[in-house]
Amino acid sequence: MTKKHDAVFDDVLAGLGDGGSRARDRSGARFLKRSNTMAEQAAGGRQEKTLRLVDPATCVMWEGHNRAYDLLSEANTRDLIDGILSQGQQEFPAIVRRLRPAHEGQGPEFEVICGARRHFAISWLRANNYPQFRYLVEERQMTDEEAFRLADIENRDREDLSDYERARDYAKALEAYYQGKQKQMAERLQVSPAWLSRYLQLARLDPRIVAAFPSLRDVKELHARQLKPLMETSAGAEAVLAEADALIAERGAGAEVPAAKVLARLKQAGSPKKERKVADKVFRKHPEEAGVQMRRKGSRFQLEFEGGLTDKALRDALEQFLEARRSGKL
Repeated sequence: MTKKHDAVFDDVLAGLGDGGSRARDRSGARFLKRSNTMAEQAAGGRQEKTLRLVDPATCVMWEGHNRAYDLLSEANTRDLIDGILSQGQQEFPAIVRRLRPAHEGQGPEFEVICGARRHFAISWLRANNYPQFRYLVEERQMTDEEAFRLADIENRDREDLSDYERARDYAKALEAYYQGKQKQMAERLQVSPAWLSRYLQLARLDPRIVAAFPSLRDVKELHARQLKPLMETSAGAEAVLAEADALIAERGAGAEVPAAKVLARLKQAGSPKKERKVADKVFRKHPEEAGVQMRRKGSRFQLEFEGGLTDKALRDALEQFLEARRSGKL
């Protein structure tokens, strides 16, 4: 409640005194604030949360966390680091579960359900001349399935979490929490079965194809959809995987192949080879010349020639074609 609201309550309470006294009793407003808070808590309308500032070294990532922590770096968390420096603190708490009481045993005290980037950013700042920063966390009690859904809700629309990281997380959760039942999992996540199926398909993408890309963050759900029909035959699958191996070898030798080029090469390798059309007849004056190729389609003639063919060679070839047409040999 703001000071303005306090003043309103003070005026109301002042009007209840003998003789309409205007004396303002601020304790009355504070009493109403405490009463309202207690009433809301009793009715379930207010939930108190306890936030803690802890050393990030006392926290570890939950094994079901959907972000690849080892891929975090100063570069891809720079926006968050700068934001914390600008605000002078971490604005939004991470969600954690307690592993052990603070006074018992050794080892990590909390596991992080949501907040890997915040954990990395605070850890980086503390290691780089900003030891005053501490990790802001909210401790909760929850099951693994609840923790999975919470992490998914927080990260589903974030662009810095890759499709492949999300897909891999869904595939593990399907067996761990939903007994392999995709429909049940989709209902719990409040997504369509088709949407979930596409991500599970990405999780099943051959590791050799994933390794062909510069980073697993470059592997998109769309890529799995585009490659799936090309790998439905054994010949297509072998061709795509052979090209993936070639890309891996090139990267190992120092070549940098961008993600778009990787996908293009994989698709080209798996695409059915078009049969080369053979010309019905070739018109040329000399055997070493490319000449003009003729293909007949019913009553129609199709003539093709290389752009570099000289004017003289083209004229000679067309004269041969016209002569053959006049003589009825076509």
